[in-house]
Parts: sequence; C-alpha cells; structure tokens
Amino acid sequence: MRLQIAAANWKMNTTPEEGLKLFEHILNLLSTIPENRNSRVIIAPPFTHLHIISESIHAHSKNPRFSNLDISLAAQNCSSETKGAYTGEVSSEMIKNAGTRYVIIGHSERRSYFREDNNCLARKIDRALENNLIPIYCCGETRQERSEKIHFETVKNQVEEGLKHISGEQVKNMVIAYEPVWAIGTGVNATAQEAQEMHAFIRKVIAERCGKEIAAGLSILYGGSCNPKNAKELFECPDIDGGLVGGASLNANDFVEIVKQLKR
Repeated sequence: MRLQIAAANWKMNTTPEEGLKLFEHILNLLSTIPENRNSRVIIAPPFTHLHIISESIHAHSKNPRFSNLDISLAAQNCSSETKGAYTGEVSSEMIKNAGTRYVIIGHSERRSYFREDNNCLARKIDRALENNLIPIYCCGETRQERSEKIHFETVKNQVEEGLKHISGEQVKNMVIAYEPVWAIGTGVNATAQEAQEMHAFIRKVIAERCGKEIAAGLSILYGGSCNPKNAKELFECPDIDGGLVGGASLNANDFVEIVKQLKR
C-alpha cells in the first residue's frame, strides 16, 4: 500500500509560540491513537516556526512515548533561485538547514495571488531536489475551468509542465496534491466521486509520463477543504492517499480526527 499522508498547512497563521503550542497539542493527541505504520504526518508551519518545531520533533523522538510516530516538517514554499539579491525570498538550502524534509510547491494560493506559473514551479522543484527536499506539488482547477469542462486539461497541463524536466525516479519520490480551487474555503466541497475521478486521472497522467509502476506507488493527496466530516469517505477512495489540510489543521482535535481516517 502507498504511504498515507496527512499534511497540515497552517498558511499564514499562528505566532511561533502559538505554533509550537499547537504542534505539541497535536503530538500529544497522536500519541494516544493506535500506531499506523503505513502513515505519515507532515506539519507545514510558517517559515518563522521551522527551526523551533524541528527542534521539538527531534526532542520528542527521544521520548519512548512518541518514538513510533512518523512526523516530518515541511515548508510552505521556496524560492526558484539558489541565492542572491532576492529580498524576502527563502531558498531551499535555508529550508533544508532549518530541519525540513518536504516543501509545498504550487499551492493554488501561490498560483493565484503571486502569479506563479508552471515554468516557475518547475524551477522551484529543481531547487528543492538539489537540496534533497521532497516536493509536495499541487495542481487543481478553478470553478470557471470546471464549469467550462476544461478541468482535466488544466490539471494535465499543470502536472506535465511542472514535471516535464525531471526523471521518473525523481517523480517517484515526490507527492502530488490535488486542490479543486473551487472547494477551498468556499463551503462547497468536492464529492468523493469527483475527487476520486481526478486522482485517478492524475495517476494516469503520471503513468503515461513515468510508467505504471511509478504511478502506482505515488502518494496523491486531496487538498480541497478536507475536514473530520468528509475525510473518511474521501480516504476510502482507492486513489486518494490522504489530505493536504488547511483550516482544519489549525485545530488539533480536528486534525488528529483526520489522521485517524488514513488507510491502514
């Protein structure tokens, strides 16, 4: 079975002190549920929190109570450049040195608010891979693209153009997150059938690009307002391997309820 992942994207929320408190609350709740050796929890806080949460993960790993938990740290973004005069940017090397293992690339908010296109995101993937970070590459369509029935074409272009320059072996170690933009923070959720249909389609696109074996082993997450009420039905779908969780991850109880629904 593919690795099942619950990734918490805190976006631009919490101070470092609040973030550490939230993380430790999540950790304590996770320690009380049955171990799932097929799952991993990823925490993606703001940049300012990376170092202190990395230290907390390291410290708790030495405690027998938490030693069986599979928890990794992710950054929410990285620069497309290596270093230099790019005021306000954060490089993959900096992120790696802060103790992260993953980096989210191409989140719908980055595509929309900051006009990041597929070519820019392809460069970010390069920078991440150069520093042995695992990209969580996001793709997804807007409400208009779905209403115009070009949602499959949109997602295919995002996947193909973002990954066209890297090898199948590199893709093998990545994570894909499908974000129906029309279902993020709008109160309108994708049905399990709609989500499964697109996840299966993405896996087919990867299979055509990299081969069926790599596609079959790739974790593809659902990132459209995943919450404790819809997680079970979504995660039961054969091609959905967990969730990239936004708002619900800011509540420790809600996030751990989502983690509990990961396949075993």
